[in-house]
Amino acid sequence: MIKPIYSPADPVKYLNPKNFLILVVDDVTSNLKVIGSILDRVGYCTTFATNGNQALERMQKSQPDLILLDVMMPEMNGMELCQKLKANPDYREIPIIFVTAKTDQESIIEAFEKGAVDYITKPFNAAELQARVKIHLELKHTRDELRKTMVKLEKLAITDPLTEVFNRRYLFHLAEQEFNRVSRYGSPLSALMIDADHFKQINDKYGHAVGDETLKAIAQTTQSLLRKVDFFGRIGGEEFLAFLPETNIERATLVANRICSSISNFTLKIQQNQIQITVSIGIATYEPRDRKVDDILKRADDALYEAKHRGRNQVVAY
Repeated sequence: MIKPIYSPADPVKYLNPKNFLILVVDDVTSNLKVIGSILDRVGYCTTFATNGNQALERMQKSQPDLILLDVMMPEMNGMELCQKLKANPDYREIPIIFVTAKTDQESIIEAFEKGAVDYITKPFNAAELQARVKIHLELKHTRDELRKTMVKLEKLAITDPLTEVFNRRYLFHLAEQEFNRVSRYGSPLSALMIDADHFKQINDKYGHAVGDETLKAIAQTTQSLLRKVDFFGRIGGEEFLAFLPETNIERATLVANRICSSISNFTLKIQQNQIQITVSIGIATYEPRDRKVDDILKRADDALYEAKHRGRNQVVAY
């Protein structure tokens, strides 16, 4: 009897074999039955293919977590199939273990060059097969988790933690890139400087938690009214900034008025309180004489100041 190699006491995080699908590719049916039986004892889900083309069809229907691949097969051998799979971005990260009768160094080196992570020589030992499958599934799981963590870290590096829009540093990074493009090609670019009205009074009267909800509401409403090509973020306190590529001052004014109107029609309900939120928006657009992003932002800030001076809850274009 072969003892299952998975145990909750394993030092590596326990992985349930039932959660993993293994594709076994071999043109000899008896080999498929033997490998399938060994994997079934552990609890893996399995699927089978008897040639390269059938394996590719299986891949399209259900993507496996690992592939056990015979080298010697008619029409398309294991090396060729491995090369095709590694050339496809959808399958590139799936570990491939060759099962082969070849033991010469040249064949082994070729297997690794094609993208295999390991190989097992025939006739193989059942415990060895289980062990190699286990370790490579664990390695894949670890890589996948690291990749997810990296994505989260990258998002944290560019996101304002409260409102979940771009933070100041990343927003200005994007703005510099776009400014360089428009200054080279002369394309229009507009900036909207958005500031919450009477925000200090909201904080003082209702507390910082309500102030935070106010900022979230402004961010979400504004983001929903912008295009995917626009970039928008919080640059500090109650102030937000949006850049609208390929947008002239007239079009930017229409967008800003829509944002201003939508926010003013929004009522924030906090317990027994209904808080009316408004914003003031200043607009400026790229001019050929501009030498840096700050030149546009200075005009947008001046326009914002004028909107505040005129009574707030309105849009002013420089």
